Amino acid sequence: MFMGTPEFAVESLKALVENGYNVVGVVTMPDKPAGRGYSLRPSPVKQYALQQGLPVLQPEKLKDEVFLNELRKLKADLQVVVAFRMLPEVVWSMPPKGTINLHSSLLPQYRGAAPINWAIINGEKETGVTTFFITHEIDTGAIIFQEKTPISKQDNAGSVHDRLMAMGASLVLKTVDTVLSGKADTVLQDKMFAKELELKPAPKIFKDTCRIDWGKTASEIFNFIRGLSPYPAAWTELNQHGSNEAERLKVFASEVAERCNHSLPLGTIETDHKTFVKVAVRDGFVHINELQLPGKKRMNITDFLNGYTFSENALFI
Repeated sequence: MFMGTPEFAVESLKALVENGYNVVGVVTMPDKPAGRGYSLRPSPVKQYALQQGLPVLQPEKLKDEVFLNELRKLKADLQVVVAFRMLPEVVWSMPPKGTINLHSSLLPQYRGAAPINWAIINGEKETGVTTFFITHEIDTGAIIFQEKTPISKQDNAGSVHDRLMAMGASLVLKTVDTVLSGKADTVLQDKMFAKELELKPAPKIFKDTCRIDWGKTASEIFNFIRGLSPYPAAWTELNQHGSNEAERLKVFASEVAERCNHSLPLGTIETDHKTFVKVAVRDGFVHINELQLPGKKRMNITDFLNGYTFSENALFI
């Protein structure tokens, strides 16, 4: 039985199907309204499952008896979970071989909903994927396998997401084979750290989380912007002409321009109005390379400046 919802999960389901595993059914989120007409849109996992003729279950509540009975009837030996919801014990304890989860971090670090984003925001030099047996507390089960990958300065959340998606699919196949063979040697996560304080969490990211703090260092802001790019995207507000009105912009790419001492107000914009925009931060300046105005398309800074003019005292706040 496969459980997942977003595009990240499709790659693992596809790997199982294309390698001949008997996927008896798929559990995914109910269809959600999307687009201007708010028409119901199926999840990427559901779309793929239907293309393959797989039975699909979409419970509103995971403890619903109708759903649980349907799950039991499918008689899965093993459940594979990739980017889904927190499961109640009645679900994860159902199959005789247990329930495994693919998580996009090197557990026990970055437990939670947004591990890719937080690893980059925190300036980590590597991340990876982990498979583990699901237990009561989220992302705390015994680890089966891990695979690492470096995070380069050129990476953002999008590039790391795509890399881990492919790595994760391969690790799922390896894990399923090992579990079904009865040869899974696991490592308890509480043996991998001494104190809870050593752990870095990966909580869900909300809109307010994504606001850029120009009072941070150039490196911190660079990591923050790429850790949220391309989605959900870092944002800031632009104050022009010293007025009380502010315009919200999304920022997708930046770089550390220079580290130096200065006396400018934080968020001060310097530009030649043709090729560059740099912003005063705590320890120097950050170049803004890609941004987007509300209702407009995402642009590199040269194209943006071709049709937009900053006032002399413009400020990001």
